[in-house]
Amino acid sequence: MLKFIICDDNLNLLDRLEKMLETLFSEHHYQATVVFKSDNADDILNYIEDNTADVFMLDINLKSSRSGLELAEEIRKRKNNAYLIFTTGHLEYAMVAYKYKTFDYLPKPIVYERLEDTIIRLFDDVNELTKRYIKIDNKNTMVDQAQIHYIKKDGMKLIFHTSYRDYDTYSSFNKFQGNLPNTYVRCHKSYIANINQIQNVEPTSGTITFMDGHKCDIGPKYKNQFMEVLKNHGNFK
Repeated sequence: MLKFIICDDNLNLLDRLEKMLETLFSEHHYQATVVFKSDNADDILNYIEDNTADVFMLDINLKSSRSGLELAEEIRKRKNNAYLIFTTGHLEYAMVAYKYKTFDYLPKPIVYERLEDTIIRLFDDVNELTKRYIKIDNKNTMVDQAQIHYIKKDGMKLIFHTSYRDYDTYSSFNKFQGNLPNTYVRCHKSYIANINQIQNVEPTSGTITFMDGHKCDIGPKYKNQFMEVLKNHGNFK
């Protein structure tokens, strides 16, 4: 479920935009909803301290304690992967808005067809991200699945070891296994390996060496199935 937040100092437009969005979600069968709306920037920031959100629609020329651009800057500090869509009656602000990794901007008055085009593109982008990236926590941390070498269970945490850094989150294998590509295979009670990142396998010693030199063991319980998957995958004999 994609969660939208709207901020505009025009209360009539705030209500109208919410209704337009809910109509679009219904017509296109999108799993999305408007979870919060306000004419005040501080209300938005207070809300996201304890609640998640994915898409922010912000009036640039916001007559509040902060402008829409200042609000966007604060949102980026807290929700770096969120989508930002600006609304404005002043097109000269549009280029300034892109410094905040803006997905799109909508000129006022907002036309349903123009809003629809933006929302369709947004969901196309989200669906593409879903295929390529794995969301590992409630902070919307997205990890490129092709860059993950292995996932390690370490107590109550899972560690996602990638080509460039490690990510950790309090979770379990059960939460992720059903959503992982078939190149991810359980090889040990504490490891799930990405076959595409394996450099070498020593069946006798039960050791996997990954492309970056890191190693993990193959557990006896998982060995036969793991070796069968490797054989069928075609990367190893």
